[in-house]
Amino acid sequence: MSRPTSPPKTYRVKSFGCQMNVYDGERMAELLGEQGITPAPEGEEADLVVLNTCHIREKAAEKVYSDIGRLRREDGTSPLIAVAGCVAQAEGEEIMKRAPAVSMVVGPQAYHRLPGMIAEAVEGRRAVDTDMPAETKFDTLPARRKVGPSAFLTVQEGCDKFCTYCVVPYTRGAEVSRPFADLVEEAKRLVDAGARELTLLGQNVNAWRDADGRGLERLIEALAVIPGLARIRYTTSHPNDMTDGLIAAHRDIPQLMPFLHLPVQAGNDRVLKAMNRSHTAASYLHVLDQVRAARPDIALSGDFIVGFPGETEAEFADTLRLVEQVGYAQCFSFKYSARPGTPAATMEGQVPTAVMDERLQRLQAALQRSSLAFNQATVGQRCAVLVERTGRHPGQWLGKSPWLQSVHFTGEAAIGDLVEVELTEAGPNSLSARIIAA
Repeated sequence: MSRPTSPPKTYRVKSFGCQMNVYDGERMAELLGEQGITPAPEGEEADLVVLNTCHIREKAAEKVYSDIGRLRREDGTSPLIAVAGCVAQAEGEEIMKRAPAVSMVVGPQAYHRLPGMIAEAVEGRRAVDTDMPAETKFDTLPARRKVGPSAFLTVQEGCDKFCTYCVVPYTRGAEVSRPFADLVEEAKRLVDAGARELTLLGQNVNAWRDADGRGLERLIEALAVIPGLARIRYTTSHPNDMTDGLIAAHRDIPQLMPFLHLPVQAGNDRVLKAMNRSHTAASYLHVLDQVRAARPDIALSGDFIVGFPGETEAEFADTLRLVEQVGYAQCFSFKYSARPGTPAATMEGQVPTAVMDERLQRLQAALQRSSLAFNQATVGQRCAVLVERTGRHPGQWLGKSPWLQSVHFTGEAAIGDLVEVELTEAGPNSLSARIIAA
């Protein structure tokens, strides 16, 4: 297949999966912009396409090869193609063997080297970089000049938990916390660039610790005093890293929004042990009780996996009971999908797909009832909505409530405003509101 032999002038980054990938995709776009490469106009082909992949997706690697195939043009040529992210880290040289159209394969800890790889690709040399270098990529990424009202800030990467179903420790490496001073400085730059809300990101974000042993609550305290920063959130957390100090921060720091994403994955202790989750259903519920005591109006979110190897109908019923007990505001739920190289992939008792499908439908129905009940309980309340974009109708605005609900209203506003509204009507996925004051 013919490849470009001149430097790319336009790019497109396609990110899949988690918010960490969204952040990485944004940073790669900024990195390309520093090289004078501009985003391809909507509807036009790009000279360079970066597929920023996620290994959590079912059959993730095969879907990457399908995406690569779709980039082939009618005349037989293709753009420069870079495969980045967790599938790149896991597959490495295999991608180069199976997909001759790919010029670059770069892992999530090495994408700051993308400009050099592009230069090599233009000269006809294909490159793979899945190193986890000692120097941090964050030291070499460009400053962020313009962001939306809500921005991501990666504070921690990697995972030491080794859940038996998960590839993250192998694709993202060990847990690493970014330095305190670097994060405060980047947060200030993000606020200067337009952010009014920051979401702190990490594979286990509440495992963040600095060199002096300060935990995430101390970082949140420092960010809360930045002028212009109105809201702080963090995701994704592990139950075992919910410290007393972090729980107290939900009570004591007004800028920390009343929302907590705390995955449990299952409601049965045998299944949790087989997952190597290192918490029980009871210990998880105890953490939630503590959080609710600190912040009674907190909205809770989580992750669930159905059909983990060996899961019985009775064990799945424990998960449904936990959902009813917690009363989640929103959740993510998935069928178990074997990841090559993980311990769960070779466990006995793999659950048939049809059984997983049926259980997932029941779980999602329960979660939707829970989400609707939470949203309905907030009708009549007044709150501030951070306006993020315009709606589909004239004069309509869309934004997020403190509880991370999508809210739409009509009235005088602008993107980035914090608008006082009264919530008037609720569905499972969004709410209507009437404006009170900007």
